[in-house]
Amino acid sequence: MREAENTIQGRLFALADPAYREFHQKLIPTVDPARVIGVRTPRLRALARELAGTPEAAAFLAALPHQYYEENNLHGLLVCGFRDYGRTVAALEQLLPQVDNWATCDLLRPRAFQGRPPQLEGQLRAWIASPHPYTIRFGLEMVMTHYLEEGFQPQWLELAAGVRSGEYYVNMMVAWLFATALAKQYAAALPYLQERRLDRWTHNRTIQKAVESYRITPEQKALLRGLRWK
Repeated sequence: MREAENTIQGRLFALADPAYREFHQKLIPTVDPARVIGVRTPRLRALARELAGTPEAAAFLAALPHQYYEENNLHGLLVCGFRDYGRTVAALEQLLPQVDNWATCDLLRPRAFQGRPPQLEGQLRAWIASPHPYTIRFGLEMVMTHYLEEGFQPQWLELAAGVRSGEYYVNMMVAWLFATALAKQYAAALPYLQERRLDRWTHNRTIQKAVESYRITPEQKALLRGLRWK
């Protein structure tokens, strides 16, 4: 297993861009800079496509925990390429506790979640109830991605509003989810601000993100600005 990981580490270092490494380190303050190789995402995606389904990839996926930030990203991209729902969830259950930053978390877009398998709802609820901040963030992001349009149910906003965390990156995701909900389900989302059902910081950040959105009308933005919590 470690032999495959060492081989893949070598390939990642061969793809490194020193200038990008220095730039990207500043964007992920929760990650030790020494763990960042500096590989751009398109190159990671290309490597994931090349490795997908190979014995080398299987050995790499079994080699958690990884040493480098890009290894976790590559691991996530490989998992997101799985077509089988059960296999995807099992792999994510192993990976998510290792995620220590917003960028790796937000990179995860599982193919197997497209079409919203019936069991996905319960799984997302379990992840949102996790004590691990980036597991919560991932669960909320999947709600935002898959459940705010077709088949929307108000229960998802209720669930997100119930999240209480001292973690900046969790609260940012709650705000992002509600700002997106204002763009897609305005009538359902607006009462959460009118009734101040979010904490003050998340309430105000939701409004900030919403008024920056091109999907919110000028009239809606004017109303939202008047709802800022001073």
